[in-house]
Amino acid sequence: MTGSRRTVLGASTAALALAFSALVLTALEAAAEPVDYGKGDGTEQTGGGDATGIYAAARITYSGSVAGDGGTGNVTSSDVNWTPPPCWYAPYLGAKDFKKKMSKDIESQMNAPGMGGHAGAALSELQRHYEDEYGWTDTPGYKDYNVDKDGEGMFWAAVENPNEPDLLKRSSCNDLPFWVDNGEAPPPQYEEAITPEILAALAYQHMQLPDTEVSLAPEGTTKVNLPTWAWLDKAVFDEVQATAAINVPGFALQATTTAKPVSLKLEPGTADAETYPASGECTINDDGSIGEPYAKGKADRTPPCGIKYLRSSGNGTYNLQATITWEIAWTGTGGAGGDLPDGTFGSDQAVTVQEIQAINR
Repeated sequence: MTGSRRTVLGASTAALALAFSALVLTALEAAAEPVDYGKGDGTEQTGGGDATGIYAAARITYSGSVAGDGGTGNVTSSDVNWTPPPCWYAPYLGAKDFKKKMSKDIESQMNAPGMGGHAGAALSELQRHYEDEYGWTDTPGYKDYNVDKDGEGMFWAAVENPNEPDLLKRSSCNDLPFWVDNGEAPPPQYEEAITPEILAALAYQHMQLPDTEVSLAPEGTTKVNLPTWAWLDKAVFDEVQATAAINVPGFALQATTTAKPVSLKLEPGTADAETYPASGECTINDDGSIGEPYAKGKADRTPPCGIKYLRSSGNGTYNLQATITWEIAWTGTGGAGGDLPDGTFGSDQAVTVQEIQAINR
């Protein structure tokens, strides 16, 4: 038997939302500590399972250079319009576990005070959807929660991204749980179903870039009108990788996001300064370093990357900001891959500028 899914989900949204509220998952983040920048070989935390090996919820795990405790990393996208996914659909429960969970929730809400009229009718249709094969356009119903197919697939449900601050976006994946056979792709109407590309975006969101301090000469204290050389050695300035993966019976995906440093931007912290080059953008050298270390005999040369302060900092300091731009790409299960927006991360350094004319260095 079929009806209008649009009518049920539109006219009875409040009732269905109430019935379904207990099933909306909050993403369980792995407690991953930052490890080995650029290597991506951290110990992966796995989701929990029962004695049968059936997972109660699909858990995305993170490894490599990622923020601790499942938190957001320190990468800022250069594309202000790009954001990580606010929600997605992922494997939730096997048929028997889903029946136990869902039927209990429906019964509890049907017995709640005031649950009548449209709300009660919506709950009845929700029950018929999973028990008596009642469906809507493009959404078939199920017989007894598909228990005869237990172990052959899983019900998928919405997962909210806990790092998404916008509640409306976070809760926008509001379709009812749906069945997916092991080894099969989710139905095409569920555009937010988890994919390697979504995992790559989540790895991007959790990526932790190294807090690398720029080498300066003179270091810490410089002089008015004296060029200050700035550089980053390749040894402390390398690729960074973060991996996001999901692995449950009959379904496994992973994606690795790689950040490659490409340039350094210097902002002196005052308008009374000049940068080298004039744009303040120091590009990466062929050997992977940026800028050039100062050495004796270079006093009369202009640094390829650096700053010249034109005024003393007085009793204070100037806040020199060094921002690194990272080129970001990803690869994933099945040979998938592509580019993501460049990322940036900056660090601040206090620079004292003295009003002393330098003669020798």
